[in-house]
Amino acid sequence: MTPGVKVWSATPGLLSEGPRWHEERQELLWVDILGRQMHRGTLSPHGALERVETISVDRHIGAVAPADGGGYVLAAGAGFLFIDDAGSVCELAQPEADRTDVRMNDGACDPQGRFWAGTMAYDESPGAGALYRLELDGSCTTVLTGLTISNGIGWSPDASTMYLSDSGTGCVDAFRFDGSSGAISDRRTVVRIDQPGVVPDGLTVDEEGGIWVALWNGGAVNRYAADGSLLATVQLPVERPTSCAFGGPDQDTLFVTSARADLDDDALGRQPLAGRVFAIDGLGVRGLSCLPYRGRTPQSSGGECYTRNGAA
Repeated sequence: MTPGVKVWSATPGLLSEGPRWHEERQELLWVDILGRQMHRGTLSPHGALERVETISVDRHIGAVAPADGGGYVLAAGAGFLFIDDAGSVCELAQPEADRTDVRMNDGACDPQGRFWAGTMAYDESPGAGALYRLELDGSCTTVLTGLTISNGIGWSPDASTMYLSDSGTGCVDAFRFDGSSGAISDRRTVVRIDQPGVVPDGLTVDEEGGIWVALWNGGAVNRYAADGSLLATVQLPVERPTSCAFGGPDQDTLFVTSARADLDDDALGRQPLAGRVFAIDGLGVRGLSCLPYRGRTPQSSGGECYTRNGAA
């Protein structure tokens, strides 16, 4: 089948990012980083967007993951937040609480249920970013430093390899992953983007081990083999796809987020759909399930969330 790209979301975000398919609830999660919003999109029986619930917070949101037992964990601002199903917000670990020049960016949960998320400087200073791991007991571990724009993260189907993209260096790196300890080692570069101005953004891994990478300023999503060889390219009607994730009832639709922030009038005239979420069918492959955060939350420990935010 020839892949079919269609517009999925009804309204654009400034910097839509981090799609995650919540299989249990049959909903797509994504964020608008600059809009400070988390979205939950429910599908109709035909796969179209039926309804969106939006929750706003008081800081930039880089990523979201469902929490085991209810609610959602966010990488936002200087650290991690928990939002319960009523929209109440609590702060979890805040590893960058003493800094105002950086923010959390993309993240995802590993097979053991720990939430990984990285940071970047607002001015994109080289080496200012780091990668953090929210542990199951609620503590936070610094895993890597010296990153520039810590971005897409994912695991191979057998969970022996972790992938991480750094948009600042233009590379997607692979690490040997130890699930029991969460340790990573043997870092190597598997993908290097050499096109001027084009960088790897968010990524996801399919059930065959293919690595799907959104190309910021590249107007496409590429699929790579585990050895870094290019397997496929899907062109999009926008220049800045930001991330991707498989979802839908059969896990075979690739949802792709995009950005419109900092595009001038001429650029927006060429790509009026910038900032929307797209759905790509006909790829002939299924994705891996989105993994939830299985660690301690105020909800699971009997605590209460103290910051109220209205859901729109």
